[in-house]
Amino acid sequence: MTMIGSKMTNERLVADIGLLIYPGGALAAIYGLTDLFQIAGDWTGEEKRAIRVSHWQLGADGMDCVWDSHPGTAHRLTHIIAPPSIIMPERMQPAPVIADWMRDQHSQGATLCSVCAGAFVLAETGLIDGRSATTHWAFARQLAERFPKIHLADEHMVVDDGDIITAGGILAWADLGLTLVDRLLGPATMLATARFLLIEPPRQSQRVFAQFIPRFDHGDDAVRASQHHIHAHAANMQGVADLADQAGMTGRTFLRRFRTATGLTPVEYLQQVRIAKAREALERTLAPVDRIAWDVGYSDPAAFRKLFQKLTGLPPAAYRQQFGIAR
Repeated sequence: MTMIGSKMTNERLVADIGLLIYPGGALAAIYGLTDLFQIAGDWTGEEKRAIRVSHWQLGADGMDCVWDSHPGTAHRLTHIIAPPSIIMPERMQPAPVIADWMRDQHSQGATLCSVCAGAFVLAETGLIDGRSATTHWAFARQLAERFPKIHLADEHMVVDDGDIITAGGILAWADLGLTLVDRLLGPATMLATARFLLIEPPRQSQRVFAQFIPRFDHGDDAVRASQHHIHAHAANMQGVADLADQAGMTGRTFLRRFRTATGLTPVEYLQQVRIAKAREALERTLAPVDRIAWDVGYSDPAAFRKLFQKLTGLPPAAYRQQFGIAR
């Protein structure tokens, strides 16, 4: 039996999860995860099992527990979750005391988790250097630049690497929460929790939500001119071979400088521009898919469908069904 304050219960605790409150951290995720784990405990069947949840934040003398679902007994945290941030990563301040605390808890057996920009908090520990991790697709480049030893896997919604678990977008706290419920309380409880909350089981990919955000602030004027040319003429370009000549460079030099500046090869960049235009057309019009393929620069509809699914994770028709707003 478990003591909750002065009340005795017949539930068995299976985990002790600490939720990290840090400056700019999203409180919606803190309270949402708290509720999700409590609800999961109500769906465990005749053998009542529960997840202890506590909230932790930096105090005058280190990390303090400021709320506890099962007060009265000492903590031995099994998991720590760094939630999303409601401020942009470039404005997030380093927190060495929090990083030290997370490292110490990890050395004692805790699994460290993050959601969205919480990956920047987790990355400060150095424990995901050389490991695969995900974050919000819009912050992936910043995470890679600030912490270059991380193996970025931002196409995934959740990356479960055993003692390190990272989740992608802002609302991926639900995906992370259900992933932990699955691990701690079993798939039946996870599915029952998802059904009760009217949310999907943990999603596999965030590619379908990602938008192409080109970089123009890299300082290479010649590459920037080539980017402008691609955006203006993407639908009519027969390839990218002429771009090097237009830039006054050899093919090898142009390829190297273009990739350094944009993170993509010229061919990949052209594909991204075209697929971004196709996504917009699928969302906002009822034009046939073959017509959209032609309009964005593909004469072979089958090749277009294959590339579209590769870059977005969905076939064009399924993408329109999920995101289309035209009536």
